[in-house]
Amino acid sequence: MSFYSIRPELLFFDAARRGDVATIRQLIDTKIDLNLRDEKGFTPLIVAAYDGHVDATRTLLGAGADVNAQDASGNTALMGVSFKGNTEIAQLLIDQGADLNSQNATKGTALMFATMFGRNQLVKLLLDAGADKSIQDARGLTALDLAKQKGNEEAIQWLGVE
Repeated sequence: MSFYSIRPELLFFDAARRGDVATIRQLIDTKIDLNLRDEKGFTPLIVAAYDGHVDATRTLLGAGADVNAQDASGNTALMGVSFKGNTEIAQLLIDQGADLNSQNATKGTALMFATMFGRNQLVKLLLDAGADKSIQDARGLTALDLAKQKGNEEAIQWLGVE
């Protein structure tokens, strides 16, 4: 099977899922749209970041992929890594200008996801980077409220500090 026997768009998403930097670079060289969307609105950057592929994420960001692209539910790459807990990728996204306070369709933020899933290193990273802890989700809950619901004492301490 040759490089071009699969539709380039499908190959791009597959390479992002696998963290295949060589294929990603080949496709970038063909001037493929870095912000292509799949049926769920995911971009290759969202996929690579969510799946924990540091080098693929770095490559896509370096080529100019939109760090703040949102999927069909309004989730960004930073929200995805906040759910999964990858601090290295989160730092890459932050360094490239990720919107720390972007909200998805339910008004959730990266800080809320990190808090809900006990990703305390990410909670600290996001707070240190300037995430707004006063934002409320669609239910009127803040990250502190979510930390209290989960009994996450460490996050409660950081989020409760004024």
